[in-house]
Amino acid sequence: MTRLGICSVTLRGLDPDRVIAAVAGAGLECVEWGGDVHVPPGDEDTARRVRDATAAAGLAVASYGSYYRAGRGDPEEFDAVLRSAVALGAPRIRIWAGATGTRETPPEARRAVVEDTRRAAALAAEAGVELAYEFHRNTLTDGADHTLRLLDEVDRAEVATYWQPPVDMPDAEALKGLDALGDRIAAVHAFSWWPGTTRLPLTARAPLWRSAFERLLTHRAAMSGGPPLDVLLEFVPGDDERLLPREAATLRALADVQGASGGS
Repeated sequence: MTRLGICSVTLRGLDPDRVIAAVAGAGLECVEWGGDVHVPPGDEDTARRVRDATAAAGLAVASYGSYYRAGRGDPEEFDAVLRSAVALGAPRIRIWAGATGTRETPPEARRAVVEDTRRAAALAAEAGVELAYEFHRNTLTDGADHTLRLLDEVDRAEVATYWQPPVDMPDAEALKGLDALGDRIAAVHAFSWWPGTTRLPLTARAPLWRSAFERLLTHRAAMSGGPPLDVLLEFVPGDDERLLPREAATLRALADVQGASGGS
């Protein structure tokens, strides 16, 4: 029911071939390829090369991690994002819900995010690609309730959200948000930050992640069919790629505690 992988931004300093070697060596299954360095928007040749190299290593492309901010930029920017996602063979594009938090966003800016998301979702659907919002502060997905409100306003079945533990939020409150989002979650970014953005080993918040996997398993079991849920490592302490095997092993152990990992 889940597929364990990594966001390529975790290894931003490595070229795609070295990312692939590291991910395969760590025993993970899939990659969310980032649009900032590894697969730039509009560079379809690079996207195809990365797609082929990923498949040759026995890995899957989980998604295209774009930095497209709905309602904030030139709509043509999304065309380049979509072309790269299609060339990459990505079933999902991660986008961002504007650039300001819910309480700081005026009504007209909110409408722009909603309308632009609908436009992008329609274009993506024609290409067989889904969208999912980054779950992040300083956007309109700066909380579970806010995210549900936005998804309801967008009202497109092919638009979902990511989930990750919000910065400085206690475990119980973070898990309450996960439960609220339920089957609207398309993928998860897994990391252990505390306090603030201090990057700790995944084991430092093991109770949170064990509980998260348990809940994700429950939500997934209630759904009829559908693709596996991607749980993607994002960041390691000190951005040290040598720690990836250890962090990947921890992720597998946390998933296996609940029998949640489908391919590990």
